[in-house]
Amino acid sequence: MVTTAKSSRPSTRRSGAAAVALAAATALLAAGCGSDDKSDDPLAGEKSGGDTVVVGSNNFAESILIADIYGEALKAKGIKVSYKPNIGSRETTYGLLKNGSITVLPEYNGALLAYLDAKATPKTVAETTAAINAKLDKKLELLEPAAAQDKDSVTINAATAKEHGLTDKSTIADLKDIAPKLVIGGSPEFQTRQQGLKGLKSVYGVEFKSFKALDAGGPLTQAALKKNTVQAADLFTTDPTITKEKFVVLQDPENLFGFENVQPLVYKSSVSKEAAAALNAVSAKLDTAALLDLDAQVQLENKDPLDVAKSWLKSAGLD
Repeated sequence: MVTTAKSSRPSTRRSGAAAVALAAATALLAAGCGSDDKSDDPLAGEKSGGDTVVVGSNNFAESILIADIYGEALKAKGIKVSYKPNIGSRETTYGLLKNGSITVLPEYNGALLAYLDAKATPKTVAETTAAINAKLDKKLELLEPAAAQDKDSVTINAATAKEHGLTDKSTIADLKDIAPKLVIGGSPEFQTRQQGLKGLKSVYGVEFKSFKALDAGGPLTQAALKKNTVQAADLFTTDPTITKEKFVVLQDPENLFGFENVQPLVYKSSVSKEAAAALNAVSAKLDTAALLDLDAQVQLENKDPLDVAKSWLKSAGLD
């Protein structure tokens, strides 16, 4: 999730394998927190009846939260909605979309493209969408992408940012003279991938003092950055730890880490023009800063994701 889309990455977090850090929030959701009409069996394969739109989600907390946002936005337009939350990996959800068991799913464009075409290397969001559409099952449709992205980043801890005068407006290139003094952490694969140390050197001319193998943006990486065991790390851009610990995410103007825009994927025949317009209206309002804040409310403050979704829709004028 090349110097462009996450085509070289297995997108394990998007498939649910790296959702361990979100297990508590996900368990809460699966236990019934959220919409009270959600199915008890997210894997039930029957198609919805009548004009009901079935909103599904993968098995990590952010996906479930966005699904609530989509579902409540549709309800605000008088559209009947049911939920199938916490389903599992993309391999499962994509199949359920194809057979019409679910009709709407929050997706991430780069990770979806990596699943459909691992060799694609788009250089813009529009190219990413076009590449997906070229491979997408004909029964499915990708709606408008949001500005919100949940992707890899080079993130530094608060002490390092203060010492070197770096802010969230600073770019990865600003580390060029500083990096030889810093240790960076991430998954073992980050050391050898283009979307990792190789790309940081070839694209930005940045080389670190050393690399510490940790996990894929999970609790080991978060803890190491907090404790200053590493001064920089690969974290996902909507990780609530960023807010909690005042970490600083550096800008990636060359799109080394590709595109991971939140984007609704739908079963075309079951989504009306009105429903599509409601989902596109969500995309028009949802940016990364907002999604980070919403994730923090759910995962750090333990708020009900349905309440968080409704509150954001109201603030965005979409209720």
